[in-house]
Amino acid sequence: MDKRARIIVIDDDESIRKTLSTILEEEGYVVDTADSGKEAIVKTNASFYNLALIDVRLLDMDGTELLIRIKDTVPRMRKIIMTGFPTVHNAIEAVNRNADAYLVKPFDVGKALFVIREQLKKQEEERRFGQDRVTEFIETRVRELNTEKMNGIAE
Repeated sequence: MDKRARIIVIDDDESIRKTLSTILEEEGYVVDTADSGKEAIVKTNASFYNLALIDVRLLDMDGTELLIRIKDTVPRMRKIIMTGFPTVHNAIEAVNRNADAYLVKPFDVGKALFVIREQLKKQEEERRFGQDRVTEFIETRVRELNTEKMNGIAE
């Protein structure tokens, strides 16, 4: 990415928010935090984030519920569920609600950073693909209009 990615860490555990913020900021990311689903909804409606790290268990709602309640953006914000209580049920629920990745706490920092980089790379590819599609549409439409104009003149 040509600019620093913006990441929001959503976890009700202050020590996890601070630790992740420090690690991510040292990697060059711009980091914001939220300690509840409600705060995350407000922040994602007000600002753009490239990626959200979402704890599966928040005080006011499940992280899997938050997956569908935070604002959709363009390019689409990547969403990674984090949990210290992995179950098949919450993994399936996360996937069904469009989580892009699933990390089990406590996690290996290297692995977590790898997953974050991969998700940001996918987001950039989606953005480029979307721009290419728009460019292709415009170029095709211009050719159509020119053809119609030429045919109108020839008649």
